[in-house]
Amino acid sequence: MTTLFVNACLRGEESRTLQLCQAYLEGLDDVQEVNLAQLRLEPFYAESVAYRAQLEKAGMFDDPIFDLSKQFAEADEIVIGAPYWDLSFPAALKVYVEHVSVCDITFHYTEDARCEGLCKARRLTYLTTGGGDVGAANYGYDYLGAIAGMFGIPETRFVAADNLDVWGTDVEAQMAAAREAVEQLRAER
Repeated sequence: MTTLFVNACLRGEESRTLQLCQAYLEGLDDVQEVNLAQLRLEPFYAESVAYRAQLEKAGMFDDPIFDLSKQFAEADEIVIGAPYWDLSFPAALKVYVEHVSVCDITFHYTEDARCEGLCKARRLTYLTTGGGDVGAANYGYDYLGAIAGMFGIPETRFVAADNLDVWGTDVEAQMAAAREAVEQLRAER
């Protein structure tokens, strides 16, 4: 079983979100990591969108522009780790989603104009940490849940350690509670 780890923990080893991800991934044999801090994907602009659309129309899916999308579509499980920034997640993750969202790889349209997902994954697990209250406005998870539905991934799960920058918060207790929730998700795999 292949687990795709989309690492949007842009602070690297200093990231508390990465700590949660490492706890979740511990002991898994086949983990493929996409490190967005290292990858530094460019957003799509008119020229790149036109180029990709031309390849899609011609059915030329062996171009490297589709590699991330094919990797995403073939994974058995998706794990996304991203800090809670500005009510969602870093822009690098949105750019990544633009790269994997490809008609006829991660989704397609049926003859009656319905969007139908093509991804193999049974679940998408989203792990985050935030300085404030993540649960109050978690638009990142809402967005990723909608994308998962579009891509045909039937289950989404979420764990957060939040309020980590609020004065008086017991940060270690918050992280321990999140690690416990991560362990529960691991047990449900």
